[in-house]
Amino acid sequence: MSRLFRLVATLTAACLLVVGCSSQSPSASSETQTPPAQPSPEAEPTPSEEPPELIGGGTEIFPDRRFIALYGHPEYPELGSLGEQGPQASVERVIELAEMYEAHADEDIIPAFEIIATMASASPGADGNYSAVADSEALEAYVDAAEEHDVYVVLDLQPGHADFLSQAKLFEDLLTRPNVGLALDPEWRLAPGQRHMEQIGSVSAAEINETTQWLAELTAEHDLPQKLVILHQFRLSMIRGREQVDTDHPELAMVLHADGHGTAEQKMDTWRALKEDLPDNMYMAWKNFFRQDKPMFAPRDTFEIEPKPWFVSYQ
Repeated sequence: MSRLFRLVATLTAACLLVVGCSSQSPSASSETQTPPAQPSPEAEPTPSEEPPELIGGGTEIFPDRRFIALYGHPEYPELGSLGEQGPQASVERVIELAEMYEAHADEDIIPAFEIIATMASASPGADGNYSAVADSEALEAYVDAAEEHDVYVVLDLQPGHADFLSQAKLFEDLLTRPNVGLALDPEWRLAPGQRHMEQIGSVSAAEINETTQWLAELTAEHDLPQKLVILHQFRLSMIRGREQVDTDHPELAMVLHADGHGTAEQKMDTWRALKEDLPDNMYMAWKNFFRQDKPMFAPRDTFEIEPKPWFVSYQ
């Protein structure tokens, strides 16, 4: 017997004495086999993400909150108080302004920006619409700052020869944020052949309804809280067929904004005219002008107007 054969035989015998050296691995032998693996318990379901809420909580704009806003363009300070300082300074300014109203209301006072997203232009531009879209980076800087500090945002459209729906769709991404609403400014909606500053523009109820229908569907699609929709008006002729404006959208809170400036008597005359025959489910809003009003209403005076404004902007 060779030395190698004796070594193999010895190892084989040792193997039989210790573990039996089955052809299976030790873990598979009858004496050492582990129990079959138990089925793993079902994975815990991933909790569904809570739908977004409005600033202050909830999903309905009114009647638990009122808004105090700075109005203007992110790049042109001459167009309103919002553009007189940068995004962070605007946040600080509007929060301070909103706090001045807290003593005069039972509802929550929410600071807001009303940002001119498309601006009426003296020149036709490349598209011939006499409307200039705000620089996206400048616009988003204000929207981001507002979002960070619980400031509501309304994007204001001045469409020129474009229509409101086409321009609203330019800002679809921003409008999918839960605290971004929309304002339509018919003063700057031109008919064919018209030019800005030569006449006051106007819009039909049908065009408003097309725009709000699209926004309501967008809001529902993304499971967003109600959106604020503001219609600017200081002359009855600015909204043609106002009684036909559809306010029956649970996804939207519709607001009519009295947008005139001048003496207190002139402003109140406009207010009284606009609130006559107001469509159902339409709330009233007011604007204070730092330079043009003579004098500008103080917070107490503003909230003593009947009905008390739900949205107050400062230009």
